Amino acid sequence: MRNKKTHSTTVKKRLDKCKNIFKAYSEILLRYGESLDIRSDIVEIKANYELKDFQLGDNYSTDFLCIKDNGELMVRECVLKKNLMKPGTIKLLDCSLNYWRSKGVKDWGVVLDG
Repeated sequence: MRNKKTHSTTVKKRLDKCKNIFKAYSEILLRYGESLDIRSDIVEIKANYELKDFQLGDNYSTDFLCIKDNGELMVRECVLKKNLMKPGTIKLLDCSLNYWRSKGVKDWGVVLDG
């Protein structure tokens, strides 16, 4: 999960299951995006998916919204382990979970580095 106003290093890459050019703002996003691209149960990857009517404002995106082969949605938020217990990170993750649960998403999770 990322605030779109924050600037960071960007790696652009083509992933087969991503309709747009995949933009990774960190190593964990890059590696996880690559791993999603080779999963047989994932048919489409939407990276940095903009959140509409998000509790914390309009400047946030979810790291990965994926469509599975059974039609279900899967959401993943990537977090560095060192940031996991920070109050700001916890608040963002809780808001993301609540947002996606309100949209009917059951497969929501956090991806940690290392």
